[in-house]
Amino acid sequence: MQFNNNGQAIYLQIVDYICEKMLLGEYREEEKIPSVRELAVQLEVNPNTVARAYDFLKQQQIIFDKRGIGYFIGPDSKEIALEYRKKEFSEKELPALFRTMHMLGLSLPELEPAFESYKNKYAAA
Repeated sequence: MQFNNNGQAIYLQIVDYICEKMLLGEYREEEKIPSVRELAVQLEVNPNTVARAYDFLKQQQIIFDKRGIGYFIGPDSKEIALEYRKKEFSEKELPALFRTMHMLGLSLPELEPAFESYKNKYAAA
């Protein structure tokens, strides 16, 4: 995973990473996810950073822990993660996109063919 320098805390980027894996079907409800240490090694970050991400995800009821066993994807977590990501996208990414569109004089109908092409490319993957 490549962390970005857009000012977003690393633990929130990890939250987004886990939500993305759920929304893409890589993590399913009731499925065990990597331990704090495993994910820290995989992402090359401090375990405290992953622990903070997991705490946030627990507060959002996206994951839960079974004492002594590990962390699991919670029931209805896909819907919760989808709503969380939609809110984040609407508040953080759309304003920059709209600003660029306005600056370049682009309209939504002009972007629709590119968006459909993108969807078709990744729907087949």
